[in-house]
Amino acid sequence: MHITKTEIDNFEKHYRTHLINSLSGYKSANLIGTQDSSGNTNLAIVSSVIHLGAHPPLVGMIMRPHSVPRHTFENILETGVFTINQVNSDIVEQAHQTSARYDKDESEFTATGLTPQYLADFKAPFVEQSRLKYAVKFVENQHLKVNGTELVIGEIMDIHVDDTAVMEDGFLDLETINTVAISGLDSYHKTRHLMRLPYAKKPKD
Repeated sequence: MHITKTEIDNFEKHYRTHLINSLSGYKSANLIGTQDSSGNTNLAIVSSVIHLGAHPPLVGMIMRPHSVPRHTFENILETGVFTINQVNSDIVEQAHQTSARYDKDESEFTATGLTPQYLADFKAPFVEQSRLKYAVKFVENQHLKVNGTELVIGEIMDIHVDDTAVMEDGFLDLETINTVAISGLDSYHKTRHLMRLPYAKKPKD
């Protein structure tokens, strides 16, 4: 099948959205935990978390255009902190439900039955049921003029992970904690490990 740019532009909106969102393949499934300065909690599933660097430890994520209220983005700007909580197979349906449009005074924690958890005096809520979660301090955001989205950049401050997932060299074996992946907007997947390969070097002549 060959799909041209003209055909893409003319597709029905939801069909095009599913198609284009599927092109990037499997993505990480994470719940972003925030609260405002009054203590109102918010939880939102995001599939755009990306590694930006290890020294210092930085992550980024893309937030949708701020043309309507975006409680997660607003809370991050207001408080300067947030948590990233990986989704596992035990909480997929609850995690997906956080994508519904709740009012600011309605906590997705309460609506979905997930449990807010406060660890190491960090001021944003973690998800108790997540088996890999980390505290993030907001560093900066970049407004992307091309489509109005926001690139949010944060520094990892604390990591909370099941001991069984941490290998001797620091590698995290995500299968041991049943981490799931997302494809498209609404398809969730378990993974199967294939192999780890050594650091690639150019062959010597």
